[in-house]
Amino acid sequence: MSNEKGPDHSRRKERSRQAILAATRSLVAEEAYEKVTVEAIAARAGVGKQTIYRRWPSKSAVVFAALLALSEDADGQSVTLPDTGDLEADLKLVMRATAEEFADPSFDRLIRALNTEIANDAALAAEYREKLARPLDEAKKARLRSAQDVGQLDSGADLDLALEMLYAPLFQRWLHRSGPLTTAYADSLVDATLRAFGPRTGGGPHPQSSARSAPRS
Repeated sequence: MSNEKGPDHSRRKERSRQAILAATRSLVAEEAYEKVTVEAIAARAGVGKQTIYRRWPSKSAVVFAALLALSEDADGQSVTLPDTGDLEADLKLVMRATAEEFADPSFDRLIRALNTEIANDAALAAEYREKLARPLDEAKKARLRSAQDVGQLDSGADLDLALEMLYAPLFQRWLHRSGPLTTAYADSLVDATLRAFGPRTGGGPHPQSSARSAPRS
């Protein structure tokens, strides 16, 4: 009986996959994106070109897989946000790490390359939303709901709007290179978000929730 589908085969496939993803990340960090080819990725990873095409249909698909792998931990599980019971500290930890990641030249080039592909590939954009953006947003909202449960956020706060307020300015600054992504900047976004969505005093609806639900004239 052939052992082709046994444990050794699975381990070889996983080593090959990891080598391909690592090669993709390193090449995108080193070269202009348009100069990165599937052939170059295969050569860097030490595999045949067809090995890549058996897994992914295009260069853009490999680039997305290389980015997606960064959002998984060592066991392949989705990353969750810290929950120490201190929302401010947890959010500042996450936002500082996010700012540091986007300021890293190798990550910057990878995510800009993916954004270029997403802008021109509706199927890839849908896959990005389904496999990366939506799960990450749900993890973030789960942490905010936990804060609502213990009174650290207003119970009526619009969590989608809270996430937009927290992350959108950082992404905008990164996208347009309009300012440094510093620890102080990351902290200021957390402070502003908590001021806007923190517990209300004196009753009444949360102003941000009221703004989102108000009829448009």
